[in-house]
Amino acid sequence: MRILHLLHQYLPDYVGGTELFTQSIAQGLAKHGHQVGIFYRRSAQGVGVSARTEGAVRVWAAWDGVVTPQRRFWATFRRESSLNSAFERVLNEMRPDLIHLQHLMGLPVRLLSAIRQRDIPFVVTLHDYWWVCANAQLLTNYGAEVCDGPRAYINCARCALARAGRPALWPAVPLLLPLFVRRNRLLRRVLRLADRVIAPTEFVARWYDAHGVSGEKIEVLPHGVQIPAGIASPARPTGSPVRFAYIGGLSWQKGVHVVIEAFRGVDGNAELWIAGDERSAPDYVQTLREGADARTRFLGRLTRRTVWETLAQVDAVVIPSLWYETFSLIAHEAIAAGVPIIVSDLGALAEAVQDGVDGVCVPAGNVAAWRVALQKLVVHSERLLDFRTQLRPPVTLEEHVARLLALYAQVMTEQQRL
Repeated sequence: MRILHLLHQYLPDYVGGTELFTQSIAQGLAKHGHQVGIFYRRSAQGVGVSARTEGAVRVWAAWDGVVTPQRRFWATFRRESSLNSAFERVLNEMRPDLIHLQHLMGLPVRLLSAIRQRDIPFVVTLHDYWWVCANAQLLTNYGAEVCDGPRAYINCARCALARAGRPALWPAVPLLLPLFVRRNRLLRRVLRLADRVIAPTEFVARWYDAHGVSGEKIEVLPHGVQIPAGIASPARPTGSPVRFAYIGGLSWQKGVHVVIEAFRGVDGNAELWIAGDERSAPDYVQTLREGADARTRFLGRLTRRTVWETLAQVDAVVIPSLWYETFSLIAHEAIAAGVPIIVSDLGALAEAVQDGVDGVCVPAGNVAAWRVALQKLVVHSERLLDFRTQLRPPVTLEEHVARLLALYAQVMTEQQRL
């Protein structure tokens, strides 16, 4: 089978969950003998297309200028673009049997026309809420609050003004409403025409079902975790501190400040490790450092290998997100490594934990509640050992790829019947 993955950005230009997931399943599919390609948009000066090979996977990058938040938003509506012609050339060269649309942010919806003209079946994975929320994360720019989606698009227009740094233009909101209605229609059409829509968790499936995507079309397929070989937990001396770790993005919506403030008030023999790329939000990282106590260590950006080596050295992973995570790769990697997780009670995070059985759920953003939860585990560290015995193994990458291939085969069979 010839399978082409389409997404908004990719490695090494940008490192994130969607990009790492796409890379891992592309390589996994190639190992099964399939011809696999990746097409993505780069942010670069000028106009161009490049191609390279990663193992057995062919990767095409196309660009038509530096991508800014404004250009990313308007790209959805563009009818003519060098990206369209670049994509068509890739389709003609590869002749895919199926397209897996990982993300369309910053790409023209018009790309769908080229797919439809060639009668190529396609599936979509819901990595976030961008198909309904232009912010993608269901967090308002004007109040930094969790949002449940458009309310007559008034809140969407208000978000756009706040993001553009023009909150005082609030009276202009009515003029923006048709734009968001148009955006909604374009993106809903893509999901409606997709042969399958894949949700990584039950929470995401329910949310999209409640917001107009037919539940009959949605398949719940958790992302797979790839466990490297040769990672062993080093011996910990008796009396070692209880070691908590945060591993992930260092941005406000990830709630790292909440756990740092909570940990500062925790008594006892404990450490907090913070791992993440400090260059992404330097001002925020500076506030984190200023708010941390002497028991907090900042590890910087980790490689995929050192993520697993770090997990082998800690007692629990904390995930204090302030938004509705759709999956959280680090949560499932921690579980795969035998490390309990302490999470906010939002979205898919709460779905990953049996509260009090194999981990702990804490009210999102509640510093006092986080402090209590951490303190209990420092005082009663034996609970962490009990949690370890109850952890449920996550779906492996191999299992995910096998289920994905079965879904592809089903889609292809249905296509041939038409």
